[in-house]
Amino acid sequence: MPLVDNIVPENNLRLPDALTIKHGPTHLLARFLLAADKAARRRGVLLRVRYDFDELLYINRHYSARKLWYPILDAFNPERADLTPEDCVWVSGEDETGEIVATAATRAYDWSGTSLAEQARTVWYGRDLGQPCVVTAEAAQWISGVVAWGYGSWVRQDYRGRHLSFLIPRIIKAYVASRWPVDFIGCFISMENFKRGLAKSYGYRNVSHSIFYPGSPLGEQCVAYEPIEGYYEALTNFMESGDISASDLEDDSSAKSSTPFEHIVTKTSSDVVFHGSMSRS
Repeated sequence: MPLVDNIVPENNLRLPDALTIKHGPTHLLARFLLAADKAARRRGVLLRVRYDFDELLYINRHYSARKLWYPILDAFNPERADLTPEDCVWVSGEDETGEIVATAATRAYDWSGTSLAEQARTVWYGRDLGQPCVVTAEAAQWISGVVAWGYGSWVRQDYRGRHLSFLIPRIIKAYVASRWPVDFIGCFISMENFKRGLAKSYGYRNVSHSIFYPGSPLGEQCVAYEPIEGYYEALTNFMESGDISASDLEDDSSAKSSTPFEHIVTKTSSDVVFHGSMSRS
């Protein structure tokens, strides 16, 4: 079920301009988001809040065709799912010329009276048409209420090593928590990426195994999640003494070395394309 009781800012605004905190601890969320936006800018990236999922799909198809990104899930594909500004958002990270170098996306669902266990097809396929799906994750039974489900976290190869894959998933989680009355925040992480440490990289402390989509090339999916109270606790700890602390967010020496949790791809390309305004002519 969609959510409609929220403030929808204009498409493609800079993150600070798009921010209106309607839910959650105002001081904590504002402090983190403004500091994180500064940290991203120090890393050469401007963050924008967007709803034009056709643009996200266009970028994804270019890079996935070059084996530099996985094809986007149908749940975030505007050709396969009903995506509206009232319940879907993505963040673009752009370089100084406006080219998109990082993304993250989230859908907000009202699962009052239902749960991830019953909605597992929807969050994968976009629409529940009885597609094959096997749920063994115990947590899927109690992930319910208003749920923010993330996907599409990606950093272009020449921008890795700047903690962006560490920072941007936390940014979009804080943004959606400020906008919707969230009960749970979660995402899928493949077993391969779970073993690489991506759950920790994305800021999730809880992981439940597993959900299977027979026929999918992405394999077994772990459920990474946080109840909203646990998320706020983790965000407070992150700001005070986390892997990137509040002092790091304010540190001008932003060119950090790569961490084990930076997203790994097996091929690189010299192609540098896709301006934020995206001309297709």
